Amino acid sequence: MVNPPKVISKVLRLDTSFNIEAKALIFLRNLLPMKNSLWIAVLLILSFCQEKVAPPTPVLPIPDAKQIAWQELEYYGFIHFNMNTFSDREWGFGDEKPEMFNPSDLQPRQWAQVAAEAGMKGLIITAKHHDGFVLWPSAYTEHSVKNSPWKDGKGDLIKELAEACEEYGLKFGIYYSPWDRNHPDYGKPEYITYMRNQLTELLSNYGDIFEVWFDGANGGDGYYGGANEVRKVDKLTYYDWPNTYNLVRELQPGAMMFSDGGPDVRWVGNEHGFAYESTWSNLMRDSVYAGMPDYPQKYATGQENGTHWVPAEADVSIRPGWYYHKYEDHKVKTLPELLEIYYKSIGRNASLLINFPVDTRGLIHENDVEAILKFGEKVKNDFAVNLVANASVSANEERGSGYGAENVQDGDYETYWTTPDGGKTGEITVDFDTETTFNRLLIQEYTPLGQRIKSFVLEKEAGGNWEKIAEGTTVGYKRILRFPDVTAIKVRVRFTDGKDIPVISEIGIYNAPKLLLPPSYSRAISGEVTLSTPDEGLEVYYTLDGSEPSTASQQYSAPFQIDKASTLQAISVNPASGKKSEPLRVEVDLAKAKWVGSSDNSEKAIDENAGSYFTSENNNLTVDLGESVSLKGFTYLPMQARYPSGFITNFTFEVSENGSSWQQVAAGEFSNIVNSPIEQIIRFDAVNARFIRLKASKTADGNPATFAEVGVLTK
Repeated sequence: MVNPPKVISKVLRLDTSFNIEAKALIFLRNLLPMKNSLWIAVLLILSFCQEKVAPPTPVLPIPDAKQIAWQELEYYGFIHFNMNTFSDREWGFGDEKPEMFNPSDLQPRQWAQVAAEAGMKGLIITAKHHDGFVLWPSAYTEHSVKNSPWKDGKGDLIKELAEACEEYGLKFGIYYSPWDRNHPDYGKPEYITYMRNQLTELLSNYGDIFEVWFDGANGGDGYYGGANEVRKVDKLTYYDWPNTYNLVRELQPGAMMFSDGGPDVRWVGNEHGFAYESTWSNLMRDSVYAGMPDYPQKYATGQENGTHWVPAEADVSIRPGWYYHKYEDHKVKTLPELLEIYYKSIGRNASLLINFPVDTRGLIHENDVEAILKFGEKVKNDFAVNLVANASVSANEERGSGYGAENVQDGDYETYWTTPDGGKTGEITVDFDTETTFNRLLIQEYTPLGQRIKSFVLEKEAGGNWEKIAEGTTVGYKRILRFPDVTAIKVRVRFTDGKDIPVISEIGIYNAPKLLLPPSYSRAISGEVTLSTPDEGLEVYYTLDGSEPSTASQQYSAPFQIDKASTLQAISVNPASGKKSEPLRVEVDLAKAKWVGSSDNSEKAIDENAGSYFTSENNNLTVDLGESVSLKGFTYLPMQARYPSGFITNFTFEVSENGSSWQQVAAGEFSNIVNSPIEQIIRFDAVNARFIRLKASKTADGNPATFAEVGVLTK
């Protein structure tokens, strides 16, 4: 059904030349109780007598049509499912055999159904990761599902997922790794032809593609058809990106292309899913290339005076790793963690790409399904009622007919409020007419005219004065501020600085239901564990055997001791309402009270403090555990500082009973550790040892190895 107020707003902006006051139209609107068809006829006639009001001049750069459509999706899913799922790695080396790919219950329809029910608008699949194995029967390689046991080599996973996405109303996208650790020609010109041949297959045979995702990881050691060597490439020139981009444009003109610097959408610069307090959609695009080392520090936030419109996409996995690992089944992000990601991505002018590490069956794991559906429901509840919709709104000034304050409350992104030329500020006042409680502010700029806002503040009226509630910097497509509950009758949003006049499409004020948070956890080297409640008046209950805690479990009253491997779970409980939080779950191992490092300051690597770190000039850390222990693995947390250095990428791990005779029990690669600096978990066959030594055979930047925390696994 046609909405008369929206029709009025749009009609008043038609290109007309006669002069009748806009108030006459508003007067008629209030007097005539007409049906929609008559409304439209009257308004169209009168609109041609309305004085012309020119729209604002765009502030460059501005988005193109496909970028506008992409930004409206806001939230979609990543599927990491490939050879790594079966090799239990993050980055395959390229020597894996096709017969390893053998899911027992592969169901792309389940992936699409989960995504749709969670409110996602699309799915992107890892069609080819760094190991080179491809999920479709490519004519250009034997390293493919066509040589796997799955469906006797007759399967095409790309086709099945494309069809499932169409069935559930989802957009479909593909991830393609430019790096290929399997292909014998990688590093040579012939490989570029191979890459483009495969892209042609992907972009020609599976319908419309909404995003093509090019990873920035390029070059290094690999199998390369048996060569088993290091191959480095010039990331700026090797792939001849301009012609590769032209191929994508030719085959899929509506597709967005992702890489560190675009050309259409850029990486947010981290894998936590967080955008920045100030996030510009503008980018100095010609200064950026995929895989450039200093991109996260210099370019990821965008630039106020960027030359091209290249909005940010925040990518994050629902688990610590991107691919499935059984030991992460209980490390799925909690609802509070997912909400934090939402508000720091979509709420900061970025789109959100959440990854599902599909398991070896070929299904999104039950724990992941439960988490993402809870998240989707909570976001829906947080924004269920826009309190501005039924309030009275006014502005300190308006550009003219069709650009009034009422446009920020009509739910139509295509209508907007703006001011006369010549300024950079403005304000909107919202009068609820009664005491109203709220804790969220949402603002949207009309980005087809460019990103403008540099700062704004939310205030409430109290006793005839205005008091600040919250403030922010950039807005862009969407900005959301969170703050403690506030009660007021009247509030205002003041846009205090900008690149030009404000052009505001929507303003929303919401009262999001409060979420009960789980307790926080800390542990001393003695093994003493402290649990802290997020709010006063809450009770905490915990278990140490991995079972689900309840009010019948042990109640926390004071710090307690854990000396050996245990699974701690704890909940917060509101005794007044009986409501309980999601459980906190922590895998705890040996206490470090007896541990001694062999080097000066090495105690910082074993102090149970993720914020401290040890730098080793000889690239190793040796620790005396104080007693002989049966070890089954170790953990390594890389340096967590803002400007990290010395991340270990290749390692060996040795053990000893006497500190002089050493046995190597593990060696390998910490894949993707630079972009995802999470705790690395390495397991091996049980061995008795009193001394351990973690050695860095290579660091990411060539600097001395750093160790934030090292631990052992005994179960």
